[in-house]
Amino acid sequence: MGFCEGKELRVLYRAPFGDPMAIDIGGYVLSLRNEEAEHIEVESIEALSE
Repeated sequence: MGFCEGKELRVLYRAPFGDPMAIDIGGYVLSLRNEEAEHIEVESIEALSE
């Protein structure tokens, strides 16, 4: 359970002040604070299709 290279994720929602956020990854929902999310590198699928 967690982030692995190549997995798709989707930000579901953010708390009213933006922290924490809920992320769907691999069929489960993970809650992350902004300071934790800053350590995750993502690439947009839209960027890959261009």
